[in-house]
Amino acid sequence: MAEGYCVKCKAKKEIVDGVEETMKNGRKAIKGKCPTCGTVMFKILGKAAPAAPTAPTTPPPPTV
Repeated sequence: MAEGYCVKCKAKKEIVDGVEETMKNGRKAIKGKCPTCGTVMFKILGKAAPAAPTAPTTPPPPTV
């Protein structure tokens, strides 16, 4: 999983039982627990990937 910072332990640790979420502003994050103390850990990832542009479904008309 991802590595995050535990505020209670004051150390970087591996997030246990991590679940990927989307926040209200559209960014992705991982929410899980600290393996040592059980405190909730939250790590903000990057922005959501923009939608890929789609190719036109119909071919252009032939030129004469």
